[in-house]
Amino acid sequence: MAMQKQYLSTREVAQLLHVNEKVVYSLISDKGLPASKVTGKWLFPRHLVEEWLDCYIVNSPVSGNYTLESGRLYLAGSDDLLLQKALEYYNRQSSESIGFFANIGSMGGIKALRQGVCHVAACHLLQDDNEQYNFNFIDQELERSPVFINFSRRQQGILIAKGNPKQINSVTDLASPDVTIVNRPLSTGTRLLLDYEISKANISSDDIQGYRNEVARHLDAGLAILSQEADAAPAIRPVADLLGLDFLPLRWERFDLVISRDRFFEQAVQKFVNILHDPAFKKMAEGLKGYDLSFSGKMLYPDNAPI
Repeated sequence: MAMQKQYLSTREVAQLLHVNEKVVYSLISDKGLPASKVTGKWLFPRHLVEEWLDCYIVNSPVSGNYTLESGRLYLAGSDDLLLQKALEYYNRQSSESIGFFANIGSMGGIKALRQGVCHVAACHLLQDDNEQYNFNFIDQELERSPVFINFSRRQQGILIAKGNPKQINSVTDLASPDVTIVNRPLSTGTRLLLDYEISKANISSDDIQGYRNEVARHLDAGLAILSQEADAAPAIRPVADLLGLDFLPLRWERFDLVISRDRFFEQAVQKFVNILHDPAFKKMAEGLKGYDLSFSGKMLYPDNAPI
């Protein structure tokens, strides 16, 4: 069976949607059809187009009319150890409400925010400019600009077994025939970053054993290495330190909280955001390597956001 292409051209998307190519351009600007411009041509990630199709044509309109329960705080999006600690801290400090988190990846968090089923989306999606995060993806998915609050900067890389027995010193080494990895789901920023690094390394994902074996959390990736199910996995540095693994750093990334303007001033949301300024929370974060809280709790704007 032939492998499906990861990226579609404008003509291929038009054929998939059974529309004229000119309609595709209007769907990009008016309906948020996921696309990126590379060397003057539009490219469409197949999996994002299929998700867009599910949302806009099969399931529901762009804007949901869901009412979130009073006394509940719902977060959805990217898995993160410090975010979980922040939520635990919130639940200990708040007697009026309780917080819940859905680990559905950065794109899943944005989709949940668009549908109105969460207050906060946690995202770290690297843009095509290889510098900024999240803004372009939000522009494509949401009709109204949300509020961006930085949660942290964190170090992304490759988890490897202690002592590096397979001599994995670069992303290129993941394609070695004796190396097996576990990966993160397509909807995650970690997977997006790995795919970007693979493209720079001039290797193919088809060359990497285990590339399509996915685990839901960064911690699960580390546990797969500890149990010798895999030799390497993309994940954040705090997991390496927590589990006693080696770590090949790739880059520091910006990890943001994206909040609907309609819900930003709700009491539960404000209490959670205020935790980021709490000295007790910052002290808690000091125990986890691989985080930088220099901009934590600060509102970001697309034109001058820190990287």
